[in-house]
Amino acid sequence: MQLTDTQRDILALIAERIEAEGVPPSQTEIARAFGFAGVRGAQYHLEALEAAGAIERVPGRARGIRLRVTPEAPQRKLPFDPPGPDPAEEALRLPVLGQVAAGAPIGADIGSDDYVVLDRVLFSPSPDYLLKVKGDSMRDEGIFDGDLIGVHRTPEARSGQIVVARIDEEITVKLLKLGRDRIRLLPRNPDYAPIEVLPEQDFAIEGLYCGLVRPNR
Repeated sequence: MQLTDTQRDILALIAERIEAEGVPPSQTEIARAFGFAGVRGAQYHLEALEAAGAIERVPGRARGIRLRVTPEAPQRKLPFDPPGPDPAEEALRLPVLGQVAAGAPIGADIGSDDYVVLDRVLFSPSPDYLLKVKGDSMRDEGIFDGDLIGVHRTPEARSGQIVVARIDEEITVKLLKLGRDRIRLLPRNPDYAPIEVLPEQDFAIEGLYCGLVRPNR
């Protein structure tokens, strides 16, 4: 596997962050750590790592990087150590607005006085609220029953993104697939069937999935 020194160091950084924090770094954090002018530099090296088979990137998943090889130790010190974040700037106070089904759609349960304070870097893009997952139809995306998922409020999404969708007043989280003449919501668990959105149904995108937290059980 032919990688540049920078790509080996990025691979080592990803492995270090996964081991220490349980999640890989974001593209912004990689760009900051290596002194790139913007995220495009990080994207270029991640694309090269994926092409070399060193990582796998999961479409539609925030921080969706999976290691496929064991990286070597870094070849050199990073250009500079990124400054520590200001906790006040990095904190998000997010309302927990109810439940979302990772299974068959369930009735919407929106409305809560519960708030959770979380680190902003856990999500991309920044979420507007949290929903509690019920069911395991998205388990292959690492979304499990009881997780709190961040939702970025938007009525638009691309095919292949994970969305929170409303179908006839019911809410579900699924992988969106847009065809020429149909909309499908796909589970990420083979035990569940896809949901075909019928023309007569009231359908809307409520937001994009942008990360999760797993409460202590």
